Formats: sequence, structure tokens, C-alpha cells
Amino acid sequence: MTAQISRGRLILVAALLGFCSALPAYAAETTPAQEQAQRQLTQPGNNAPYWREVRKSADRDQYQTSQVRGIETNVLIQPSGQSWRQLRPPLALSGGLLVSAALLAVFMFYSWRGSIGVHEPVTGRLIKRFSDAERLTHWTVAISVCVLAISGLILSFGKYLLLPIFGYTLFSWLAVFAKNAHNFVAPVFFFALPVMFVLFVRDNILQSGDMKWLARFGGLFSKDGHEPPSWRFNMGEKVLFWLMVSLVGAILAFSGVVMLFPNAGQGREVMQVANVVHLTGAMIMICLASFHIYLGTLGMKGAYEAMRTGYVDETWAKEHHELWYDQVKAGTARQHFADDAPADVKAQVEQALKA
Repeated sequence: MTAQISRGRLILVAALLGFCSALPAYAAETTPAQEQAQRQLTQPGNNAPYWREVRKSADRDQYQTSQVRGIETNVLIQPSGQSWRQLRPPLALSGGLLVSAALLAVFMFYSWRGSIGVHEPVTGRLIKRFSDAERLTHWTVAISVCVLAISGLILSFGKYLLLPIFGYTLFSWLAVFAKNAHNFVAPVFFFALPVMFVLFVRDNILQSGDMKWLARFGGLFSKDGHEPPSWRFNMGEKVLFWLMVSLVGAILAFSGVVMLFPNAGQGREVMQVANVVHLTGAMIMICLASFHIYLGTLGMKGAYEAMRTGYVDETWAKEHHELWYDQVKAGTARQHFADDAPADVKAQVEQALKA
């Protein structure tokens, strides 16, 4: 009798051990449907296991299309979207570091050099350097670039830098405002850019003496502070013109149009590429614009007044653009001396150079 009970216990123990050993195998054979059901208990709304199985079916050509027809509407899974999602954060971080480095370089240069003035006394005789059409176009592009840059930076880095400070409610208002400002100012930039190109391209063609100016980097780092002779626009301004206006500006304009009108016929992959191109171009544009804004305001005395009023003093023209000044004196330039300039403008230009 005792032997029979012992034998029964051995059989029961063996059965339990076999059941326990089968548990891992059973767990390993859990179907995607069972995994999805289990996930809904711990993470409601998370359908990652389901979509992971759908993506795996690409090799079997199953579940990859839908019956809806249109531009990519029949595509159920678009793998390049995942690539875009993974690429954008490190790209934005790199662009942010590049912009920070450019701003730091501007600050350090200004701390070392200060504002560049003129060496000779002002004469009080003014030259009409910019026409009204040129100034209007320049300020239209400049203001639109600033609005687009600030709103774009908010959209790119706001949730990392501003959200912890402002909180969800205030930041949401700011983000919506930035998005609408970006979308509505973008067409202004798009249409003003080619006008600016037409107005300024003739004076940004490479001329003799430009490479000498570039070799000395405009005298910005020289001890005497004297600038090499240049034409109406020096080589530094020409480089910025061809990079900012002609190349990067055009890339930003067209990639922005692709994203601004998503129902124009382009697919999602085209818009994802446009987004990456737009982000890259925007960071480059902000860096270039930082140097241009610096030299046009704090960096060079009289430069801001030149674009604001259209006039420069004769001394300013001679020291910063000597070859162009010689043309104005000889009467061969389109620009000319403006002896009838308003008195308040003369006072403003003179005060800027003496400050």
C-alpha cells in the first residue's frame, strides 16, 4: 500500500515538473494577438505589437496596401517615416549647436573689436547709396527672415527649452502663434526674395579686387583696421548674397512651399525630405544672418543708417567702399551725391559715425 502511495506521489511530482518546464515554451509561443491583448491591460492604446507584425509582413507582401486610392493613400505602412522620425532630433540638435556657436563667435568678436568706425572726419556730404525700392525690399526680406527664424526656433526647440519654463498652457499658445506666424509670413519671404535678387544681383557680380579683399578678410582682423578697396558691395557681402539669397534662400522657399501645401500632390516621403532640407537650410540661414545683422548694426558704424535712410557720408563710402566711391565721384555709378538730403537725415548719419 505504502509503495503504491509513493509511486503515486512520484507520478504527481513528475507531472508538475513537466508542466512547469512547459511554461516557458508556452510563453515563448504567445501570438501577436495575445501580446497585444496583454499590452492593452498595462498600456491602453499602445498598438506597437500589432503594427510591428504588420511591418514584418512586408516580406510576405501582406497587409501593405489598402483599398483607398490616391497619393499614397493605398500605402498602409511607410517605413521612411520612421527614418525621418529618428533623423530629425539629432539634426535639430546639431543645428542648434551650430547656431549657438555662431552667436558666440559674434559676441566674442564684438567684445574684442567693438564697432568699426571711420578714421577721417565726416564731411557732411551724403551719397544716396540705396534707393527706396531697394530699402523696402531689403527690410521686407529682413523682417520676414527674423520672424521665420524666431518662430522656427520656437517650433524646433520650444518643447525642450521653453516648455519646462512656461508650462503647457502658455507654451501651447506660444507654439500655435509661432506656427501661424511662420505659415503666413512665409509667402511674404517667398515673393520678396526674387525681387531682392533682381535688384541687387548686378552689384554682386565678381569684380577685380574682390579676391584681394577676401584674402585680407576685409581688414577685420588687421591692426590698423583699414578695409581693402571694394566696389558697391565687398566680397563678404557678395558671398552672403549668393549663399543667403540665391542658394539657401531659394532652398528654404521651395522646401517651405512643399510643406505649406501638403495636398498639392506630393507624397509623405517628399514632405519628409523637404522637412529635413528645410531644417538644415534654416540653421545655415540663421548662422549667416547672424553675421550679416551684426555687421549691419553693432559691428559697423553707419551701416544701419545707410539701409534705414538710404544715405551714407562721403567719408564712410571712401573708407569702406573706395572703388565704388571713385565711381560716384567720376559720375559713372548709378548712385550719386545727394546735396539736397534732408537736414535731419544728415544729422542722423553724422551722429551715427561720431557715436
